[in-house]
Amino acid sequence: MSPLAAWLRAQCDGLRERRVRGVLWIAADPGTALTRAGAWIAAGDWRAPLWVGPASERVSPDIPRIAASRARSRLGQEHDLVVVDAASPQGGFDPDAFGALSGTVLAGGWLVLLTPAHWLTPEAGPWRGDADYRRLTQWPHAADILKARYLRRVARGLTAAEAVAVWTPDAALPRAGRATLSAGGPAQAQTPPSTPTSRDTDCLTADQAEAVARLTRLRRRRPLVLVADRGRGKSAALGIAAARRLQQGERQLWVTAPSREAVAPLFARLVALLPEGRVDEAGFTLALAGQTAQITWLPPERVLPALEEAEVDPHSPPTLLVDEAAAIPAPRLIRWLERFPRLAFATTVHGYEGTGRGFEVRLRERLDRLTPGWRRLRLSAPVRWAEGDPLEALTRDLLCLDAEAASAETVAASAVSHAPQVVWLDREALAADPERLAQVFGLLVQAHYRTAPSDLRHLLDGPEVMLPAVMLGETLVAIAVVQPEGGFDAALAEEIHQGRRRPRGHLMAQSLAFHGGHLDAARVRWWRLMRIAVHPAWRRRGVGSQLLAAVAEEAGAAGVGRLGVSFGAEPGLIAFWRRAGFVSLRLGLTREAASGEPALMLGRGLTPVARDALATMAMDFRLLLPDLLSQAARDLDPEVAAALLWEGEPDPASSVVEARLAWFAAGGGELALVRPWLRQAWLDWWRRQPVPGGEVASVKADNAPGGDAASALGTPSAIATAVAALFQGHDERLSDDGRRGRQESARALARGLLAAAGEGGDMVKPAPGE
Repeated sequence: MSPLAAWLRAQCDGLRERRVRGVLWIAADPGTALTRAGAWIAAGDWRAPLWVGPASERVSPDIPRIAASRARSRLGQEHDLVVVDAASPQGGFDPDAFGALSGTVLAGGWLVLLTPAHWLTPEAGPWRGDADYRRLTQWPHAADILKARYLRRVARGLTAAEAVAVWTPDAALPRAGRATLSAGGPAQAQTPPSTPTSRDTDCLTADQAEAVARLTRLRRRRPLVLVADRGRGKSAALGIAAARRLQQGERQLWVTAPSREAVAPLFARLVALLPEGRVDEAGFTLALAGQTAQITWLPPERVLPALEEAEVDPHSPPTLLVDEAAAIPAPRLIRWLERFPRLAFATTVHGYEGTGRGFEVRLRERLDRLTPGWRRLRLSAPVRWAEGDPLEALTRDLLCLDAEAASAETVAASAVSHAPQVVWLDREALAADPERLAQVFGLLVQAHYRTAPSDLRHLLDGPEVMLPAVMLGETLVAIAVVQPEGGFDAALAEEIHQGRRRPRGHLMAQSLAFHGGHLDAARVRWWRLMRIAVHPAWRRRGVGSQLLAAVAEEAGAAGVGRLGVSFGAEPGLIAFWRRAGFVSLRLGLTREAASGEPALMLGRGLTPVARDALATMAMDFRLLLPDLLSQAARDLDPEVAAALLWEGEPDPASSVVEARLAWFAAGGGELALVRPWLRQAWLDWWRRQPVPGGEVASVKADNAPGGDAASALGTPSAIATAVAALFQGHDERLSDDGRRGRQESARALARGLLAAAGEGGDMVKPAPGE
C-alpha cells in the first residue's frame, strides 16, 4: 500500500466514524495539481466519484466528468468524491458549482479543490480573474484584467479553515485538517453530539418525523412552512408524507419546485416506500385499492393553468407541495396561497437553492392575513451528515451563505443617533471587511427571491459595478447595485440594432436596440439598477427614494442621461418603479428562469432630451401591448397585464361607444360584437383609478360614483377577469356557467362601465361630427 493510500484510509476511517465529510485543498501549478488529483483518485476505493472542470488527459476516462456549468444537473444525487478543478487554465472557481456540488458529498466522502499555488499566500498580489471570470465580463472588458477580490477572499477563507486538509507543492503528503485523523494518530477534534434519532422507522431524525406528521395531517387553510438548512431531509420528508397521504386515501397530489432536479429526493422516497408505483416525467403513479393514485409534477408556471383543466374541481383542488419555495417569486406563492386550501411550502434557509430568510419576510404578512392558522417548522438536525461537518462550515464561509442583514434592534439603536446618509461603498474596502460585507450581501439575499453564490463575486468584481448605500452610522439600511451600459459607437450600435452583433453584457441597451427597434438605446449611456434592497425595519420611510435620488444625481454628474431597470414583471415592483418616475419600455416574450415571469424593462430620463426619447419608447410599448396580450403574452398573469395597461393617459369614450355599451347592456348583440368598445371604455375607466401600494387592489368606492354596479368593477377579481377576457381572449374567465353565463357577465361589465360614466360625465367625449 502506498503512503498516500495508507494516509487516505486513516482519514476515511475517521470521517466515517464521525459521520462528516472531508475537504482536501491541493494548491499547485496546474500540472502538479492534476497529477496529485489523479494519485488521490487511484489511492481510494470510490463508488461514485465526479470530476468537475475541463477535460484533461491526466484524468482517467473512467471518472465521470461534467463542466462546472452542468453542476445543477447533479442536485439530488450523491457522491463519495467530488474533485473541483479550479487550477487548470480553462477551469476556474465557479461559486455556483461549488455550492451546488458540496451538498452532494456523502458523509465519509471528500470534496477535493484544486487551485493555483498563489492561493496559499492570499495577501500577495496582484490578483486577477481566472477563466470562470469570463461570465463576469462586459464589453469592452476582458476577464484577465478584472480584479479578483472575490478569489482572494476565498483563498483567505481556505487558509483560515483548520478543518481543511492541505497538500502544498513542497509536501509529499497532505497535512490533515483537525476534523479528520492524522496519519496513524487519534482524532483531532471532539466527536460531535449524535443526531437525535426518530421512532418513525421511515425517518432519520426526530425533526424529520415531526415534519412528516404535520405534512400528513395538513388541514384546510392552515398551510405549513417548512424551513431547513441543506442536508436536513426536508425533500425526503415531503416524499414520505406524500406516500402516506396516498395510503390514507388521497388520490391526487401536486408537487412543484423551480426544477425537477430539486425534488429528486421526494420521488426517490416515494419509490422506496411504494415500490409498486411508477415514476416518469409526469410524476408518480400507482394503483391502490383498485384506484389510480397520482402525484403530479408541475413546473411553477403550469400550476395555475392546471386548475383550469376540466377534471379539476376549483373549489377543492389537490394538495400542493412546494419545494425550494424561496427560489419562486413571492407573488406566485401568494396566488397559490389564495387558490389552494391545502398546501405546504418547504425551503432552504441557507444554500445554493435560495434563501428562506427573504422568503419568510416577504410571505409572512400575507400568511398572517390570509391563513392566520399557518404553522412554521424548522428542521435543525442534519440527516446526511453529523453536526459540525467541516465541508458544510467551509461552504457557508466561502460562499457567504450565513450573511445576515443588521438586526431590527441594531437598526433601531442606530437610528437614535444617526440620520440616514447615502455613501458609495469602496469594493476594495468591502472585500476586506467581513462584517460590512455580510450586511450588504445579507440585505440583498433577504430582499431578492433568488440570490446565487456567484452574485457575491459580481458584487465585488463585476466591471464598473457601483454600490450606493444608505447608512445609519455604521448600520446598512439600503443598498443598490448599479451597472453602466450602452455607449456603443455608431457602427457597433447599428450592428446590434440589426442583430448582427451581440457584445457581452449591456442587457437593456442591447435588448431595446434589437428587440425594441430603438437604435438610440445602444448609442446612449445608461445606468442600470440591477438590485435595490431596503431593510425591512426601515421600509416606507423614503429611504429607497433617497437612494434613487442619489443615483440619479451621480449619473447626471457623470453625463449619463438614462436610468434603467429590468425584473420579472410583478405588480408591486411595477408600482414601485413607476412611483420613482420610470416608464415601461419592453416586455420579454419568454419567462425568466429565476422569477418565472417575463422580464419587464423600464427607464427614466434624467435630461429633457432623454425624457422625450423615453416617452416615445413608452408610447411605442403602449401601442404594442394590446397585441402582445392577445398573442405572445396571452398567458401573462392578468394582474400583471392590468398593471401594465394602467400606464398611459385616459382616453374618454365617445357617445357612440356609450351607445354601443348601452345597447349591449340592455341585451342586444353579443360579446364578440362589442369587445373593442368594451375594451376602450374599460381602459379609460382603469387609467383613472389610483392603484395604491403596487398590487392590483380594490378601487375605493368613492372612485366609482355609479353605485354597486360601478363599485363591482374595482374588486381584484373583477379587474383580473376584465383584462383576461377583453385583452387576452380568455372569455372562460367571465363565468363557469357556459356561454350564457359569460354573456351575462360581460353585460354586467358594460352596465358597470356605464354607471361609472353616468355621474362622472368626463368619461364621454362627443363623437366625430357632433
